[in-house]
Amino acid sequence: MVLDRTKAPEIRNIEHFSIVAPEKRMMANGMPLNIIQVGDEDVVRFDLLVKGGQWAQTQPLQAIFTNRMLREGTRRFTSSEIAEKLDYYGAILDVSSSFSHGFITLYSLGKYFPQTIELLASMVKEPTFPEKELSLVVDMNRQQFLINSERVEVIARKRLNRALFGQTHPLGRYAELEDYDRINSDVLRNFYQDHYRSENCSAYISGKVTPEIIRCIELAFGNDRWGSGHASEAADTFICTTDVRRKIFVEKEDALQSSLKMGGFCVNRTHPDYLKMRVLVTLFGGYFGSRLMSNIREDKGYTYGINAGLVCYPGIGVLGISTEAANEYMEPVIQEIFNEMDTLCSEKVPEEELQMVRNYMLGDMCRSYENAFSLSDAWIFIEVAGLDMDFFDRSLEAVRETTTDDLLALAQKYFSKENLIAVVAGKKV
Repeated sequence: MVLDRTKAPEIRNIEHFSIVAPEKRMMANGMPLNIIQVGDEDVVRFDLLVKGGQWAQTQPLQAIFTNRMLREGTRRFTSSEIAEKLDYYGAILDVSSSFSHGFITLYSLGKYFPQTIELLASMVKEPTFPEKELSLVVDMNRQQFLINSERVEVIARKRLNRALFGQTHPLGRYAELEDYDRINSDVLRNFYQDHYRSENCSAYISGKVTPEIIRCIELAFGNDRWGSGHASEAADTFICTTDVRRKIFVEKEDALQSSLKMGGFCVNRTHPDYLKMRVLVTLFGGYFGSRLMSNIREDKGYTYGINAGLVCYPGIGVLGISTEAANEYMEPVIQEIFNEMDTLCSEKVPEEELQMVRNYMLGDMCRSYENAFSLSDAWIFIEVAGLDMDFFDRSLEAVRETTTDDLLALAQKYFSKENLIAVVAGKKV
């Protein structure tokens, strides 16, 4: 069959869409193991989730450095031995920290999984936090902090969060340069002992998962209880102290362009309006064909890109808008953002435009859950966000069922210019 390249491919509606759910089992020590058996390649991904992120730390940087230092030495392996073994077995190790969790992710060939999971178990269960390696890691991160502190995008983002939440709230409080000097091995050991233990963790294994791989996980992490910390306490309740100013300017004299960050409190993921609100925000500024991109990038030429999204934190949602442009265009950009909000509050979205957004969002969902590792990301997100297992089904239903009337009502309800704070970091013009 010869393709007729003069005709665009036919657009077909997605008739059926399903996301493979993990097989859930409880290991002997009570730690949950989620198994996602997808794929034929001899590769797997193992994720260990630790309840204990930046909200649980007693000083800035404690959570992120505790997690980062797991790979820098154990009672059995030095940092160089860990790096050499990971390289020899073709494995990749990622460590990261969020507000609520620490994440340890191992990518490994299935045939070498017994060796790589044994190495990982030593890192998680018997780290030593050596001072020499810690000093090097802290110095490297301190230098990156100094570099980032000069970027207008970082300046504007931090200033907006401080304006929204206040400096006493974890979401408005950021590490300062002197906080790097307060990090030492004892500080990390204290955080480790409180949070890194079997009853405070859950695990995910995805890819070509064999019975031998499951046996290795149970042997490494699931047979006996490990860790000596006390039970987790309920998270503190923090009060937001929002800045009364609607526009804030942070001067950066040598800035070649300015960064704009706008934000205001909105629905979070558990709110009944959240899923349909995602459709409105996508149409507004969430993809390349959005209202903001069409106006401010394509028509006015003020910027290379602008986006809007719903940013969700524990118990809190924020409508955020972000762009960078020449210093002299900042005020016109802000005005055009408000103009687009006014239009969505007063005029119905054409059905053709809504259908285009539906197609984009459905296609994006299909791409996001097409392989074992992206499925693992999806279900980890469900656990960390505290959502129900039917969240993806409800998301799909909301995209399909949102109407132009819904969008108009949501815009009138949530698109309030008075609730937005605009922060501009750049050179004064």
